[in-house]
Amino acid sequence: MYKREVLALILAGGEGKRLDILSEKRAKPAVPFGGKYRIIDFSLSNCVNSGLYCVGIPTQYNPRSLHEHIGIGKFWDLDRMEGGVFLLQPYISDAVTHWYRGTADAVYQNLRFIHDQDPHLVLILSGDHVYKMDYRNLIRFHREREADLTIAVIEVPWEEAHRFGVLSLNERGRVIDFEEKPPHPRSNLVNMGIYIFDRQVLEEEVKKEALREDTSFDFGKDIIPRMVEERKVYGFRFEGYWKDVGTIDAYWEANMELLGPSPALNLYDKQWPIYTFIEDRPPVKMSYRARAKRSLLGSGTIVDGSVEDSVIFSGVYISRGAEIRHSIVMSDTFIGEDAVVDRAILDKRIVVGTRAKVGYGEDLRPNQKVPDMLRSGLTIVGRNARIPPETIVGRNCRIGADIKEEDFPSLILESGESIEKTEEG
Repeated sequence: MYKREVLALILAGGEGKRLDILSEKRAKPAVPFGGKYRIIDFSLSNCVNSGLYCVGIPTQYNPRSLHEHIGIGKFWDLDRMEGGVFLLQPYISDAVTHWYRGTADAVYQNLRFIHDQDPHLVLILSGDHVYKMDYRNLIRFHREREADLTIAVIEVPWEEAHRFGVLSLNERGRVIDFEEKPPHPRSNLVNMGIYIFDRQVLEEEVKKEALREDTSFDFGKDIIPRMVEERKVYGFRFEGYWKDVGTIDAYWEANMELLGPSPALNLYDKQWPIYTFIEDRPPVKMSYRARAKRSLLGSGTIVDGSVEDSVIFSGVYISRGAEIRHSIVMSDTFIGEDAVVDRAILDKRIVVGTRAKVGYGEDLRPNQKVPDMLRSGLTIVGRNARIPPETIVGRNCRIGADIKEEDFPSLILESGESIEKTEEG
């Protein structure tokens, strides 16, 4: 319906530092989620389920895995002659160009692409949120209000509001106040990072921002506050499930929420499927000793131990006597015999040695290097790491990517400690 009217831009260039090791070698939108997906799959699927088949994706930070995942958009029905998906990487030319310096600058540097598509409206999305939304309702609201900009907004718990842009609306939904990440929010109604602009207004605003000095080139910090004063800006209230999974705790919680009997984010809804890159893997195999309870098991996984309250991605091997509890284990990871993984996030292609324990004990000392990120008891392990047999890894620990058995100084990693590759190795 809106194919010729609306261009969608999914901003996927962010570094995602708050996900620490998980986004160290990949863009945040490419972080795996839910036993099968990548985070960006939700925005992409929302687009095609809403009838939007022209999608641009500005990428920048560690884009390779994201590019490989999306490809030509085949699995989202975006491999089209008319419309389709476009990966928009910053580039150097004869003109003055830069890396994307913020969300507004990513749009500004792609104005030629927007002009070539010639849409009436531009829908700007974040590639690092997990939710299901019919954008047609947002577009209809925007047109009915004859708005210059419409922002999707949602109520969050008061204690979380300071992490977002906070808004106040009048009775018609017009934004009358906006603060970006205030220390003491006056409202718990927050910006979801979903914007619908009239194309001409968008072009004028990002061009204006490009001429300003001392700008952060950010919609939330720079453009939206100015537009609230000068333009018709409205807030569209969204009441469904939406989660910013930009922190370790939020990411773990969102995955664990999928395990309930009736999760708010229903991955089995045939009316609103979530599409993703499909790998040819064999079925899940469970031995006569295996036990699985309240868990998601990805294709190709072999279970000879026990899994409880966990999200297991494809191709994981869980050996005899091994126990996985309250954890996220990503693809092609090997769990050795009698090993225990408890309240941990294991990235791809990790080897946990025989009788090793990852996430052990009651000591909840925050991580010494990143105390703000790891303080709830979760331990994270970077991809390709190899944990020696019989090693004990405590709570709030960090084990970096590509760590080998010989990098462990001893067989005990106390709670709050980290192991990372040195510059020499």
